[in-house]
Amino acid sequence: MNNRSTRNVRTVSRREFLACSATVASAALAWPAIVPSSVFGANAPSNRITMGCIGVGGQGSSNMRGFKGQPGCEVVAVCDVDAGHREKAAKTAGLDAKSCYNDFRELLARTDIDAVSIATPDHWHVPTSIAAVRASKDVYCEKPLTLTIAEGRTLADEVKRYGRVFQTGSQQRSGAEFHKACEMVVNGRIGHLHTMRVGISNNNRECEPTWMPQPVPEGLDYDMWLGPAPWEPYHEQRCHYQFRFILEYSGGQMTNWGAHHLDIAQWGNQADATGPVEIVGKGEFPRTGLFTTALKAEIEYTYANGVKMFLKSGGGTRFEGTEGWIYVNRGKLEAEPKSLLTSVIGPDEKHLYQSRDHKRDFLDCIRSRKDPICTAETGHRTSTVCHLGNIAMRLARPLKWDPQKEQFLNDDEANRMTRRPARAPWRL
Repeated sequence: MNNRSTRNVRTVSRREFLACSATVASAALAWPAIVPSSVFGANAPSNRITMGCIGVGGQGSSNMRGFKGQPGCEVVAVCDVDAGHREKAAKTAGLDAKSCYNDFRELLARTDIDAVSIATPDHWHVPTSIAAVRASKDVYCEKPLTLTIAEGRTLADEVKRYGRVFQTGSQQRSGAEFHKACEMVVNGRIGHLHTMRVGISNNNRECEPTWMPQPVPEGLDYDMWLGPAPWEPYHEQRCHYQFRFILEYSGGQMTNWGAHHLDIAQWGNQADATGPVEIVGKGEFPRTGLFTTALKAEIEYTYANGVKMFLKSGGGTRFEGTEGWIYVNRGKLEAEPKSLLTSVIGPDEKHLYQSRDHKRDFLDCIRSRKDPICTAETGHRTSTVCHLGNIAMRLARPLKWDPQKEQFLNDDEANRMTRRPARAPWRL
């Protein structure tokens, strides 16, 4: 599908043109009337979307396999700072060493790649995504989309500026149960929405009260893994899955699961372009050890439309209205009255964007150049709700937020927490 390559052009003489035309005409008469669809169809080489996968550990390798299994998509390169991840992914994708990279910038420099899947640690999501859109790649980036509110605004603006297709990997929006729940809410099936209740998991990893630096494992480019984050000595619990429990790299379960269940709340509340205006948070944080994110969270959000949202331990999203409630989680849809479950949205009612497959939706939008179901702006707004909760818990006082200006009101300390300095040379 890539059309960025150039061809050498020479002048063709009239004699050559006539000779060529005769040959083509003869060949056309001999060509069969029916040809396989793979010759000129979606799977033809010229129509395939070529992808590079950046970050191919647990979730990244799953995404790679998902794209590899999609018709009309070909994974042509992989990148990871862990040689073990890189080599395993290359074997799965059937790639040779020339198509494997330690530095994502080398992969992005390839002009034969149309799009990238990014599943790095959270602190790398935005720097890698911005580099990708500036390199004319469309992007599928894992959730949570951002590490800070400020970098999220920069990313959303850059995606719009460069005209790229961008899908945030909050894949619950492509789940039928979530689509049905939110569509019923926006069409007033539960009456006037007044309350949302969101549950997220508590930390599912523990660390010792003290820790000592460890040797960097062979095959891990640890300095590149740290990237824009502050330099710290290596420890196995600092990297890979457990990075999410350290604030330098992530926001804990608040961003890990909030990027799913708070995202559905945003969708049902029709708040994809805005966010809450008041936040009150209470959190329990580690006092020792390597981990620094909240162990437990209790957050109260208030939106400008008067809707209250309460977050605590648990799972899923519950919408409560004046005439009933709807609860949705993965594979589960409950409601009161139960008749809501068989309710059908009519042709003249509000219909939300429907995607039945998050990756397929992204690929289809690459071809159509339309926005997918979970854009960079949407991912940024959901991530912002997560970050607001973390900031409120850390400051342990009520906060007022302007979702248009994306600033706290009269609170310099809180505003400083919307951004972080980046280690050279990784400044945006």
